[in-house]
Amino acid sequence: MDLEAVRTFVAVADAGQFREAAADLAVTQQAVSKRIAVLEKNLGVRLFTRTARGAELTFDGQAFLLQARELLRVADRAVASVRPGRRPLRVDVIASRGAQAGLMRDFHRAHPEIELDVLMVFDIEAAVTAIRAGSIDATFRAVGAPGRPLPEGLDSVRVLDEPLQLLTGPAHALAGARSVPLAQLVGHRIWMPGIVPGTEWAAYYDDLVAEFGLTIEATGPNFGSDALLDTVADTPALATFMGEHTRLIWPVGHGLRRIPVTGPTPVYPHSLIWRRDNPHPGLTALRAFLGSTRSGRSDGGTWTPTWTRQ
Repeated sequence: MDLEAVRTFVAVADAGQFREAAADLAVTQQAVSKRIAVLEKNLGVRLFTRTARGAELTFDGQAFLLQARELLRVADRAVASVRPGRRPLRVDVIASRGAQAGLMRDFHRAHPEIELDVLMVFDIEAAVTAIRAGSIDATFRAVGAPGRPLPEGLDSVRVLDEPLQLLTGPAHALAGARSVPLAQLVGHRIWMPGIVPGTEWAAYYDDLVAEFGLTIEATGPNFGSDALLDTVADTPALATFMGEHTRLIWPVGHGLRRIPVTGPTPVYPHSLIWRRDNPHPGLTALRAFLGSTRSGRSDGGTWTPTWTRQ
């Protein structure tokens, strides 16, 4: 169905005259008459009766008017859903319980007037491709991993350095510690089945292992955080790393411990990535918000891989 013809029909119905509808639509009266004639032919009914006072809706026209208005509302919503500046701001946070999701929750509280679509794209190549195509507006990633240069036309800014914590069950040898020096973790099994080769976080943990001689195991299928917490709680020999801002919920009986890591504290660098020419006004507000809440990294007492320091 020709939406311009439907829009013209609604304009004539509202104005009551073909001439006034033509003026409202900035077209000729002949164009209005032609559109209505084509629409009537396609529908197989007469929509208007011409009278001395103008154009009056027939019974079929009255029945069609309600549906025509709804059709135009749906069409307008469809356009707004994909047009930058009118559609919601689309941001990839990778996972719902991570620090990135927390940043977006804080942004939404500060700017409830900005509509948001929060997405979870696992693969950085897919996220970057979507940003370049304009399908999403921004993503949170660790920038600078070897072999992963930022494509031309994209920008990034470091927005959060998240300290890692050791998560243990109640029977683990380090469960009673208030903090754990990084060197003390040598020889302990740290189980992280969520590490996927080729991802930026895999590159981060590879460098952590290489520099401090840790034992990080990514063996076995990844059944999600709940299964990971169950296993760590029941296995005294296993621990895992979690970001300080990662939201975790577990049964009271698990007795899990979150222990700060020190000397130095490994921090995971979260950066916002966006396309330089993206015109969405919500993106400007998001960048300003993240800039004002930036969790700065310390030159002493923390560790990140060399590629994140560029």
